[in-house]
Amino acid sequence: MTAEEGERAMPAGADGDGAGAGATLVPPSDLSLFTALFQSIPGRAVLLDAQGVCRFANQEFIDFMGRRREEVIDRPVHDFLEPSVFAAYAPLMEQVFAGEPVRRVAWVDYGRLGQRYLEEVISPYRADPAGPVVGCFGVARDLTDLKHQEIEIAHRTEVQIETEAFHAVIVGTALDAIVVVDEEGLVMDFNPAAEQIFGYRREEAIGRSISELIIPPEHRAAHAAGMRSYLTSGASRVIGRRLELPAMLKDGARIPIELSITDVTRGARRMFAAHMRDLSAAKRAEEEIKRQRNALHQKEKLAALGSLLAGVAHELNNPLSVVTGQTMLLREQVLKEVGGGPAYEKVLQRCDRIETAAHRCARVVRAFLDMARQREAERRATNLSDVVREAVELLAYNMRASGVKVSISVTPGLPRLMLDAGQVHQVLLNLLVNAQQALEEKAGERLIRVCVEAEPALKAVRIRVADNGPGIPESIRSRIFDPFFTTKPQGVGTGIGLAVSRGLIEAHGGTLELGEAPGGGAMFVVQLPVDEALPGSAPARPAEAPPHAAPAALGRVLIVDDEPDIAGLLAEIAEDGGYEAVVAHSGHAAEALLAQRGPGAGDFIAILCDIRMPDGDGPGLYNWLLSQRPDLSGRIGFISGDTLGPSAGRFLARSGCPLIEKPFTPHDVRAFLKDLATAPGA
Repeated sequence: MTAEEGERAMPAGADGDGAGAGATLVPPSDLSLFTALFQSIPGRAVLLDAQGVCRFANQEFIDFMGRRREEVIDRPVHDFLEPSVFAAYAPLMEQVFAGEPVRRVAWVDYGRLGQRYLEEVISPYRADPAGPVVGCFGVARDLTDLKHQEIEIAHRTEVQIETEAFHAVIVGTALDAIVVVDEEGLVMDFNPAAEQIFGYRREEAIGRSISELIIPPEHRAAHAAGMRSYLTSGASRVIGRRLELPAMLKDGARIPIELSITDVTRGARRMFAAHMRDLSAAKRAEEEIKRQRNALHQKEKLAALGSLLAGVAHELNNPLSVVTGQTMLLREQVLKEVGGGPAYEKVLQRCDRIETAAHRCARVVRAFLDMARQREAERRATNLSDVVREAVELLAYNMRASGVKVSISVTPGLPRLMLDAGQVHQVLLNLLVNAQQALEEKAGERLIRVCVEAEPALKAVRIRVADNGPGIPESIRSRIFDPFFTTKPQGVGTGIGLAVSRGLIEAHGGTLELGEAPGGGAMFVVQLPVDEALPGSAPARPAEAPPHAAPAALGRVLIVDDEPDIAGLLAEIAEDGGYEAVVAHSGHAAEALLAQRGPGAGDFIAILCDIRMPDGDGPGLYNWLLSQRPDLSGRIGFISGDTLGPSAGRFLARSGCPLIEKPFTPHDVRAFLKDLATAPGA
């Protein structure tokens, strides 16, 4: 449209509501209707002429512009639109004045008025439908708030989806059981860990009462009462706390769990999440740690006991050696010098009694050492009846003091067995002591029966140790051989005796079992195999060699011992056996003596040395010989009342030197000296 045509289309005219000179764009007869319709449009409405002058605008448009009416109506749009906004609309206006309407829903930048999300329709306006475009009519619905709400809803939906997915992943992969229930206790969620722990599939658990699923019957009433109390008052002793409680599995078994319940209500429906951890493995580990701790404590006690026994053995074996040796020397002297008669017989009888008592004491000491030593079994052809009688004899005093009668029944003609007599002796001692302790609180007669009999069909010998005590309850019969299991009060039993005893017997190829005692009480049965290659009779004990009468005929020996009585006894035994004895009371004194004499004619043919001495011990003297007198290092033998110590054991194993244990007999010492004097290289 030309400028001339525009002037004809938009002459100045009468004003109307919402219109100025632009009223000439509308026929006067339609102006009132047009104005009313314009003001009733929901949204912003504006009518521009071909020159870009605002001819009509409803109140919402004027309010949005933030202007007075006279600053908008009959004013060019570039007067109240910012240049950037005006420039953004220019292409659209060209399209509209070319006769093509514009429809769009988009964000529009209104400069200082901000970004607005609009639904706009801009249409060409013709005063005559067949005439030219004389203006444009624009209507805009401001959807900004709605768009923001839509964005917010979309964002929340996305967050909710992410949260639910995150929740599903966490709950689904949680190591602990997670069970969600409503206020009625019905299961709403049951994660995989809960399935694995309790044995229910999720489909089985959903919708069922949590009480019937995992709460033991005896706790269901308390659970229901606690739930009611919390729902009515909000007070609970469970919510938000960590508790240890029993839970029930699908098969009815009980397990300990750690439980934490949280109120997870987010709407009108009350919801609770229970996190549960199976403590079965932790409890087993705790029990195992406790058992291992007790085992370590017992081992420490045994180690301390071993050290104590070592010291006791050393202190007792020295005087026992003196008693035994002097008694036997006395007998030898009596045999040599005293004739017959009553006095002669009395002296021999007294020697026999002293020797018997000393040997009994020695057996006690050796029994203690055998129990404390950790050594390989040394099996020899053994008369089992002797082992049984020695064990009963060792405990005879304690049995009498406790009012216990012990009876022994041995089948005649028992075959000899290949045994470590010390280990079997230890087993029998343990069984007898257990029987004695079981009878301590029994009223009336207290009996222990020991029966030894052959079982030819089984090629075995059985030992039955039975008592008439209260017996062993059925509930623990399967556990009595477990290490560190004991029914005795704390400080009385360690719980290792039967386990160790069974191990020792099984190492012999035998068995140790709990039998059925006739008439009540407890009975243990030891079965040991018979070696068919062994002859039936026991070997005769070798007779002691008669003492040698020619002193110093066999050569010179060096006796090294810090105990004067032991050193003197050894010297006397050596001299009576035909040797010349020289005594040194310490390792250092022996070194000085050997260094002073030097090698040569009349040198020592043997050295008999105690292992433990305060002023230079046996290993120290041996090492000195290796460096200073290697010619004598093969002629030294050792005496000890205790080889329990690890250092002594390692030394003897490393050096290969022979050993004689206290208490010894004169025959033992003379045979030992003979072996040293005739050893290769001596």
